[in-house]
Amino acid sequence: MSPGLTLSRAGLSSVLLCLLVAGCLAEMVRYHTYEEDAPGTVIGVLWDDLQSRSGDRPLGSFRLMEPFSNSSLVRVREGDGQLSIGEEGIDRERLCGQSLQCVLAFDVVSLWQEQYRLVHVELEVRDINDNAPRFPQAHIPLEVSESAAPGTRLPLEIAVDPDVGSNSIQSFQLSRNSHFGIEAQPRADGGKSAELVLLQELDRETQAAYTLELVAQDGGSPARSGTATVSVRVLDANDNSPAFPQGSVTVELGEDAPRGSLLLDLDAADPDEGPNGEIVYGFGSQVPAEARQLFRLDPLSGRLTLQGPVDYERQRTYELDVQAQDRGASPLAATCKVIVRLADVNDNAPGISISPLSGAPAGAGVAYVSEAAARDSFVALVSTSDRDSGPNGQVRCALYGHEHFALQRAYADSYVLVTAAPLDRERIPEYNLTLVAEDLGSPPFKTIRQYTVRVSDENDNAPLFSKPVYEVAVLENNPPGAYLATVVARDPDLGRNGKVLYRLLETQSPGGGPRSALVSVDPHSGSVRARQPLDCEELPLVEVEIEACDGGAPQLCQRARLRLRVVDQNDNAPVITSPPLANGSAELPLPVSAPAGYLIARFAASDADQGANSELSYSLLGGAHPLVALNRDTGELALRRRLPGGASEAALPLVVAVHDGGRPSLSCTAAVRLIPTDTLPSSVEIVVVQPSAEELQPSLDLSVVLIAVLAGGCGLLLIAIIAVASTCRRSKSHFQPGTEEQGRGKEARLLKGSGSQFSVKDSGKGDSEFNDSDSDISGEGLKKPPSQSAENKTIPLHYENDYTIAYSTPIYQPILQLGKPNFLPQQPKLKEYQVNIPKTERLQSVYERVLSGGPAMPPATLSRQYKGLNQPPQNTLLPNASEVATSF
Repeated sequence: MSPGLTLSRAGLSSVLLCLLVAGCLAEMVRYHTYEEDAPGTVIGVLWDDLQSRSGDRPLGSFRLMEPFSNSSLVRVREGDGQLSIGEEGIDRERLCGQSLQCVLAFDVVSLWQEQYRLVHVELEVRDINDNAPRFPQAHIPLEVSESAAPGTRLPLEIAVDPDVGSNSIQSFQLSRNSHFGIEAQPRADGGKSAELVLLQELDRETQAAYTLELVAQDGGSPARSGTATVSVRVLDANDNSPAFPQGSVTVELGEDAPRGSLLLDLDAADPDEGPNGEIVYGFGSQVPAEARQLFRLDPLSGRLTLQGPVDYERQRTYELDVQAQDRGASPLAATCKVIVRLADVNDNAPGISISPLSGAPAGAGVAYVSEAAARDSFVALVSTSDRDSGPNGQVRCALYGHEHFALQRAYADSYVLVTAAPLDRERIPEYNLTLVAEDLGSPPFKTIRQYTVRVSDENDNAPLFSKPVYEVAVLENNPPGAYLATVVARDPDLGRNGKVLYRLLETQSPGGGPRSALVSVDPHSGSVRARQPLDCEELPLVEVEIEACDGGAPQLCQRARLRLRVVDQNDNAPVITSPPLANGSAELPLPVSAPAGYLIARFAASDADQGANSELSYSLLGGAHPLVALNRDTGELALRRRLPGGASEAALPLVVAVHDGGRPSLSCTAAVRLIPTDTLPSSVEIVVVQPSAEELQPSLDLSVVLIAVLAGGCGLLLIAIIAVASTCRRSKSHFQPGTEEQGRGKEARLLKGSGSQFSVKDSGKGDSEFNDSDSDISGEGLKKPPSQSAENKTIPLHYENDYTIAYSTPIYQPILQLGKPNFLPQQPKLKEYQVNIPKTERLQSVYERVLSGGPAMPPATLSRQYKGLNQPPQNTLLPNASEVATSF
């Protein structure tokens, strides 16, 4: 600390305002300094002084509050609160004028995290003797009558010294002479005036003028002085001078007195006659110019009135020197001192000054507070003032507007605006508060101030997705870069705290690669695009996690899941798996003696697609279509009829095609050669061959079909009745006694046919498919010996909604059960039963005899399975049969 600066220990031990306001310890610290100290001079260190006084560790980060934060008078170091003089320095006379006390008051806030400490600093600026006394004029002219009595006082113009106290004017000195002396008089306003005193009688004829040197000296160290020349002219005698009833008069005047108010009616008397007794009033030379503008003295009547507004808060007392002078040839004068004391009235409304901790300047009417601020956090310092005195200058302040803030007294007329509840900018970004300051005068004056507190944003909200799971369907085989979806996350924070960026979290796909190799997300828009084509067969479901993060510190993030369901496209052609192919072709053996319905092979294919794209159908594209048939649904390749003679050496070429159900449909083909062979397979499967497309009639309307079904049913019923009657007649004429049961022939039962039920009996020699040249295996000469008639049994083979054919051994008469017509739109569900009998030499010989029309054949059970067709095959009594399988 510089030698010219001392710390006021008395100030440090002054009254401490221990106001614990919302965790705030408001303290008052006093320092003093001298004016004109050099800029940068250290005044004091708040950290050290506060710690030495309270013993507690002060908070850090000291900050000078408004309105002094932009001033160059005092600077505060942030780290320890060191106070020093600013760049412009401090001039006491400029700050405080002639006031004896010059105190510069300001506030410092010490902050640490969410706590604060308010320190009120009062800096006394002490005067130094940097100004010399000065007279308004260097030459002061005076006149005095030669008849003036000793002791007569002649007022002199007031010397001015801006300094105060001991540095102001303390004494006057007059050059040595025998007729005049000098005397200093204290003034009501605190200054001093000088008066020239007549020591002995004057004789104008002896000496008509005097020249004196007047010196005004202050009490500084070293002392300073000012000099003026006083010229006294001696006038011819005037016997009597004017006289005032009182030498001094005090007047009380309210500061709200209107202009023209009468203060005093001066009445001086002069017993002389004529001009020597006529009096003229005027202000003395010691009356300052400001007082001359406020008060008016009528020169003839001596009425003293108020000419301008007076202000108690500006100056409380005025001293007016009033002179009464006659109009004689040697005028004589008398002086009366009039002291005007102003009385205070409540004419000033309270003032409100708000100094925010941060944000806009003090006069902007806006303060900022973080939404993360804890309860009782410091927002602004509210200072009230009133220029009045007494109760008129005592102010109380209140806060209205919102319960989130409170106003608490810090010291004297200062308050602290603090938070009273947690804040949320996203809910309420701005608060409009009303501060009301009211004095205690009668009537009271009130000042209302609107103040805005804006809540600054903190990163307290994480981005929020519109939904936790996004489900999107996308067609496979998409091009790279194809748009898939857009994820959206909102963040209600502001600026960087609310700016959302998206990123894809790295996870492994089932194939082992990272998800980022499949899709990408735009970091700014959240648009998700495919990096590569997706394949439903390899990865039907793609799940990725997307994270949205804001730009705050610390960064807040949220995640959402994106499910991409890859929709299948018909991008895989069928592949034939059975029979095995070599270079897309196969050779299949075909026994030359195979009967009609012989199952050559079953084709099977697979398709990697799904749904309708994997539903397969089989067809023949060319070759021996009249000889073979391919089941569209099962892929069974069967013989339509027996091979003609001479076909044992030529191979039959076929092209089998497999189509899927996609749009467009994909297919594959296989070149098949049927090689005729004499070798008979170990087992034979017989199926009913589906009619070819040429054999199918054009599809009819549903009503026409129903009429045809009914008509066909009636026709079958008529045929059955005729057949039954014929059979009965023949059985009576041909059968011998004891063999009646063997001659009954075949019995056919037709069940559930087009909604009607009937039965038919024939002779076993009708138009059944088993009686033609290609498929008749019963033989006319095959008859069961009578001894085996007791073992005749019927083995029924039942199918759901289809035909069932059962053979009664040994006569092989079929029993038919008729189901739904095959040409109706519904295709019934079928079950296939096969009876496989191992091949033996005896069975082989029987088979050969049957094929060649031999006489006898062992009993066998044949089962035929029918599927619906639009027309029955030729040479059959089963109009709706579609497939018959026979196993040996």
